[in-house]
Amino acid sequence: MPYFDAASAAPLHPVARQALLAALDEGWADPARLYREGRRARLLLDAAREAAADAVGCRPDELVFTSSGTTAVHAGIAGALSGRRRVGRHLALSAVEHSSVLHTAAAHEAAGGSSTEVPVGRSGAVDPAAYAGALRPDTALACLQSANHEVGTEQPVAEVAALCADAGVPLLVDAAQSLGWGPVAGDWSLLTGSAHKWGGPAGVGLLAVRKGVRFAPQGPAGERESGRAPGFENLPAIVAAAASLRAVRDEAAGEAVRLRALVDRIRSVVAERVGDVEVVGDPERRLPHLVTFSCLYVDGETLLHELDRHGFSVSSGSSCTSSTLEPSHVLKAMGVLSEGNVRVSLPVGTAEADVDRFLEVLPGVVAEVRERLGAPVASPTSSSPVASLVVDALGRRCPIPVIELAKVIGEVPVGATVTVLADDEAARLDIPAWCEMREQEYVGEEPADRGSAYVVRRLS
Repeated sequence: MPYFDAASAAPLHPVARQALLAALDEGWADPARLYREGRRARLLLDAAREAAADAVGCRPDELVFTSSGTTAVHAGIAGALSGRRRVGRHLALSAVEHSSVLHTAAAHEAAGGSSTEVPVGRSGAVDPAAYAGALRPDTALACLQSANHEVGTEQPVAEVAALCADAGVPLLVDAAQSLGWGPVAGDWSLLTGSAHKWGGPAGVGLLAVRKGVRFAPQGPAGERESGRAPGFENLPAIVAAAASLRAVRDEAAGEAVRLRALVDRIRSVVAERVGDVEVVGDPERRLPHLVTFSCLYVDGETLLHELDRHGFSVSSGSSCTSSTLEPSHVLKAMGVLSEGNVRVSLPVGTAEADVDRFLEVLPGVVAEVRERLGAPVASPTSSSPVASLVVDALGRRCPIPVIELAKVIGEVPVGATVTVLADDEAARLDIPAWCEMREQEYVGEEPADRGSAYVVRRLS
């Protein structure tokens, strides 16, 4: 069964498995003890730290291991904010950061701090000048991911890092998605990563803090990992994480070229064969293994289940597949279609034949889901069009409000409007996206007794 969700968790690399098993025998003792078992464990921990630091591009004494990438993000942001509390309590971040960053920012605001989210364009990247504009005299820390976890767009980290350095603001980079492909360029101050994203075992993160960055670890003091990651080190997993990071880096150049070609094929073939689809993210400045697209008139949850039934494991940022019923904050910030969203992230070693079979299966699956939902094949026209229409889609989840809009847009004359009543949060994103795809005018959102009224003017 082809597994196409490496962005969530990459399969365990063979080198990680070998290192893990070996370290279970050799690295079980306390590395802080002076007897021979402890010294042996300490040698393994030091070697793992050196290997990871070399891959990150920092000194070994600047890097600590944590219990997860999320823990590394939380500890990194909290420590940097506390270390620079005399400067101020303002945090700058992009609107498409991982939820671990957003949740930390929310907790910071709840504790009396402030934050500014820098918007992104439709490709998902920030404008360095706009990011610089969010920096203030009281900005204690800036955060910017190296590459987006949902759409693969790479961020201009080096440019933003230079602007932050000019402003005297440290920059924390969440490199979870990109670290397996290469080091992060630029003069960053703090960096975080997560082993299960590059083929290491779950439960290992890393946090690098450059010398000279003011940093005050939060929570009860600990004796291990420079006091920045409390608790006994999971040494076998750490050894496996470092070994696999070195291994995937050795393979990265060749695999990046091969997987980029497969992703380019997915991007082009999906647009040709599926129809009414939006391929999102930057087509060039992106991770080599990841592509995301959204299919109009499709229920994302049903689409993912049908693809799973055909043997393909993919993920989604669609609100149709989330428990919150809200569209992905990444897709929302980009202003792109969220319904029927599919993220394909190819693990190292993905076979070309599996990608070909996915591209053969996908169009039929999408067509079946659309037919099941009653999606229009073409916009209907009427010989006696009405002046305007109101579509009541209250209580109905995506993509039904957009489907109902598409069914009736041809019944009003050019220049007239269709008003869609909807209380599904995804409609706020998907109706404007539909208008752009269909070259109709999105007039705007108006208040309604329940939900909102989305007004669309027919242009053609």
